[in-house]
Amino acid sequence: MSSTIEEPPQSDHGRTDAQPAEGAVAVTVAAEPEAAPAPEESHSGRSWQGVRALLVRLHFYAGVFVAPFLLVAALTGLAYTFTPQLDQLVYGDRLRVEQVGDEPRPLADQIAAARDAHPEGSLASVVTPPGPEDTTRVVLSVPELGEKQRTVFVDPYTAEVQGELTTSWGATPLTTWLDELHRDLHLGESGRLYAEVAASWLWVIVVGGLVLWLGRSRGQRAKSVRGVLLPDRSARGVRRTRSWHAVTGVWLALGLLFLSATGLTWSKYAGERFGQLLDAVRGHAPELDTALPGAKPPVGDGGGEHAGHGAGHGAASADPAGFDAALAVARDAGLGGKVEVTPPADGAAAWTVAQKDNEWPVHYDQVAVDTEKGEVTSRSRWADYPLLAKLSKLGVQGHMGVLFGIANQIVLALVALGLAAVTIWGYRMWWQRRPTRDDRRAVLGKAPARGAWRGLPLPVLVLGAPAVVALGWAMPVLGVTLAGFLVLDVVAGLVRRSRAA
Repeated sequence: MSSTIEEPPQSDHGRTDAQPAEGAVAVTVAAEPEAAPAPEESHSGRSWQGVRALLVRLHFYAGVFVAPFLLVAALTGLAYTFTPQLDQLVYGDRLRVEQVGDEPRPLADQIAAARDAHPEGSLASVVTPPGPEDTTRVVLSVPELGEKQRTVFVDPYTAEVQGELTTSWGATPLTTWLDELHRDLHLGESGRLYAEVAASWLWVIVVGGLVLWLGRSRGQRAKSVRGVLLPDRSARGVRRTRSWHAVTGVWLALGLLFLSATGLTWSKYAGERFGQLLDAVRGHAPELDTALPGAKPPVGDGGGEHAGHGAGHGAASADPAGFDAALAVARDAGLGGKVEVTPPADGAAAWTVAQKDNEWPVHYDQVAVDTEKGEVTSRSRWADYPLLAKLSKLGVQGHMGVLFGIANQIVLALVALGLAAVTIWGYRMWWQRRPTRDDRRAVLGKAPARGAWRGLPLPVLVLGAPAVVALGWAMPVLGVTLAGFLVLDVVAGLVRRSRAA
């Protein structure tokens, strides 16, 4: 929609007037206010210009208040992106072999070496090397470590122990620390709210900014593809900042929407809603049946104190030779690459062999193996995953930067750096919008006018209100924070009116 207010000349150091100018706000945070007619004072009737005015106000305030969360998420995500390289740098002596041999030793020999060096706890699983230069991981469940585990790294060619680490679901201490930093800032469950706030509002800010930037009709540049995708280098002051802010946001839009969607799927509250959706449409990944045909589970056996790690009574006394037998059956069944072999939790359960290839093309097939009979009793195929389960799984791996290897990491790093840049540019625009006249000086620019909703067309109000309620239910953190914004806005309006009176 077009705007009818012309912008006075301005210098590189800020505006010469307190009146906000044309609102070509961009795709992410802390956008400047737009000069739209104040609905409380000069608006007459309802029009689509009211939609633009409301988007400007929402984009501005969402950017101002959510930008710190987005900046932290971008920087911590950037650090996490390169954890594979950091792991190799810090733990390379344990993760890699000194010399690649001809043939790997049996898993039983490698397990025996690991247990001689670390007899504590129980044997939870064994992870085969993903490449010829990598070590075998013998995972132990140790009671004093709680949910974490002790992983012993063994040279598959010599069966020599190269070291051990306390791991969390297979991740090294460094990766675990950076993951928790990005996930919850090491603040536990309460800290997870910061990430959910960022993911919940990111897509709102992106979509709103795109609509405002692409929908502008008055501007210093012609409406063209070049004007949308390339910054205006001839602009100065706030217009130059806005141009870089907006154009960078356009280039980042798809990546930011992807990060927002995938981040929400494993968030605390929106993630629960997503789980309910998967339940309703039966979109969960198929579960592997590990019960041996005709076997009866031991009476009163709850799986032992280590059952949470897949190491129950049966696993504690598992024969190391069983790992080789289970692996051989799984290889014959077509499971290649890196696999995790898990012993049965009790005498009525089968061995489990699961593929762990997270890089495209992914491999997530699993088989349940009866080692005594040397046969597969059950199988779960990646091809049989429902579409939502596949998209969720692939989305998580892409979000973590492992799906497409180094290319995935580079793209995520560029998106994180770009998000940090547009965040800083957004705040810079707010500062550049400040009045600089001697009689009207201010630290920051003026916010967009209140009451924009009064100018919305009735169809937008009728359809928009239920849609907002539905979004608030699907993304509770978005709904609660939006309600908080509305309450603060009402209070600010009442205070303003009382002062005027």
